[in-house]
Amino acid sequence: MATLPNPLPTLAADPSGRSLGLGLPLGRLIDETDEGPWHEPLLWHAEYAAASGAWTALGGRAARTGLLPVLIEVGGSQGGPEEWELMPGEMSYPGDHDAEEVLADFWESYADPGDGSWPGLAEAPSTLPADPDRRAAETADALLDEGSWFKEPRLALVPARRSADIPAAIGWPGPLNHENDVARLCAVLRSWEDRFGIRVIALGFDRLVVSVAAPPTTQEAAEAVAAEHFAFCPDNITQGHHPTLRKYAHQVLDQRVWSFWWD
Repeated sequence: MATLPNPLPTLAADPSGRSLGLGLPLGRLIDETDEGPWHEPLLWHAEYAAASGAWTALGGRAARTGLLPVLIEVGGSQGGPEEWELMPGEMSYPGDHDAEEVLADFWESYADPGDGSWPGLAEAPSTLPADPDRRAAETADALLDEGSWFKEPRLALVPARRSADIPAAIGWPGPLNHENDVARLCAVLRSWEDRFGIRVIALGFDRLVVSVAAPPTTQEAAEAVAAEHFAFCPDNITQGHHPTLRKYAHQVLDQRVWSFWWD
């Protein structure tokens, strides 16, 4: 996968990140993969649970160094990213894939015959009603305040070109039973960034959470987005509480958070 220069090795000798203009709390660098240590750190995450305001305090400054913020769940049944068997060597580059082709391919593989042919990409709203980065910070704070989304969230920093690339940048294996090359899913996330202003705000072992600056505001638009969600993550519908696309669309309507889980 094509990458930018990685600022994380600097933190080995400068844990606070002051040379990068950061004031980091106590944290750790993660380089563990399914095949042993990677040649450079894949991410940094704080040692202590993230509190409301942590994203806002650090995210903007970190982004200027080439490090993007994301919340990492370390308290799940699979532990933290050291135990996730990250697979960076298996990832291609998100920019090498076409989002619609990826979704159409998944639709053909997972949709029932009665669902018809791939309906195409949902139309983008004419404007974004909120700044995507500000929406991401607000959403991260809200999820941390709510307290029901995470057991032990940590603020993490990942060297990535854009938020949508974070899963591929660390070799995240969450959707392994659905797609081995997460860069293909990141191509879809890039498309959602462009159309709906999403940002990747949280990763667990098999869970992905994004903030949404411009969620669908009509039932028709929500059903179009629901079709993309089904192709992207069939388990959201087939193993969720909304077993049809029409019912699932109600969950997407006006929602500023999209969450995905792969079995």
